[in-house]
Amino acid sequence: MRAGASAAHESLPKRATVLVVDDEEQVRSFFLRLLNDEGYIVEIAVDGPSALTAVAQHPPDVVLLDVGLPELDGFEVCRRLKREAATRLTPIIFVTALHEREQRVEGLAAGADDFLTKPVDIHELLARVRSLVRMKQYTDDLDSAASIIMTLATMIESRDGYAEGHCFRMANYATSLGRVLNLDDADLQTLHRGGFLHDIGMLAIPDPVLRKNGPLDSDEFELVKSHTVVGDTLCSQLRSLQAVRPIVRHHHERLDGSGYPDGLEGDRIPLVAQIIGVIDVYEAVTTERPYQLAKPVHEAVSVLRDQVKRGWRGDDLVEGFVDLIYSGSLDNFGARKI
Repeated sequence: MRAGASAAHESLPKRATVLVVDDEEQVRSFFLRLLNDEGYIVEIAVDGPSALTAVAQHPPDVVLLDVGLPELDGFEVCRRLKREAATRLTPIIFVTALHEREQRVEGLAAGADDFLTKPVDIHELLARVRSLVRMKQYTDDLDSAASIIMTLATMIESRDGYAEGHCFRMANYATSLGRVLNLDDADLQTLHRGGFLHDIGMLAIPDPVLRKNGPLDSDEFELVKSHTVVGDTLCSQLRSLQAVRPIVRHHHERLDGSGYPDGLEGDRIPLVAQIIGVIDVYEAVTTERPYQLAKPVHEAVSVLRDQVKRGWRGDDLVEGFVDLIYSGSLDNFGARKI
């Protein structure tokens, strides 16, 4: 074993996986020996299609990718992996004989995380791989923590008196409206997570207040309103949930400034929070709660349109959502019948 290998083993996450994609047998064999000696699990692919299949079946921590591959070249493989939500955070290092600046620029534009030229410097290659493996594990840890919080959020359904499926409907209705508004993939992901997490702060509200059959007194109402700030604080601890925080904090704001917790007006309210606010009103009206029976869809639509007249909601958001309701586009998500 080479000098320094034991130190590398100590600093590496346990049994990280590297996918080597190259059409030359000699290159594959070299990387297999090198990386096995460093404690990695090594998977092999010989062309573009087999690389995409390998990533889908056994997601690696890092991909070493040649450019000149049969069927699909490395640039296209990289673009496809970076385009998909499930694989876009997988680190990719181009290892290629190409020296031209244009190829390097094209590789980085395709989404590559690094670019090494053959013949590679072994120490540089191993250092880059170790660094990207650590980064991938940090990202996975953040996603695992976010998933735990998402699971906790679904507990709100029963604790807050919602019917089963509330969080899923919120997430799917919001992303459906986001697509109508031509929002990008990042905003759609934020809306999906926000559908689950918008009321995460309700975990701090006592059961007697949440399940009270009559109207809340002023102190109880202030306590319930605090769930927006509490939820924002919870999400602030995770980097992967930063994009969701505007939804968690501001989904009860109103365009005329009469909402809470910050009394934001107009465009100062983030669009994703405005969208969740519209969906939240619809769900509140059409869902049975401890203090009310579920009302039909047309009454929820009337409530939303009345809120537009009051200056609380944007007409474009409400009418865009109403169009989705009456078109039947939401039926697959458990939408209530008209």
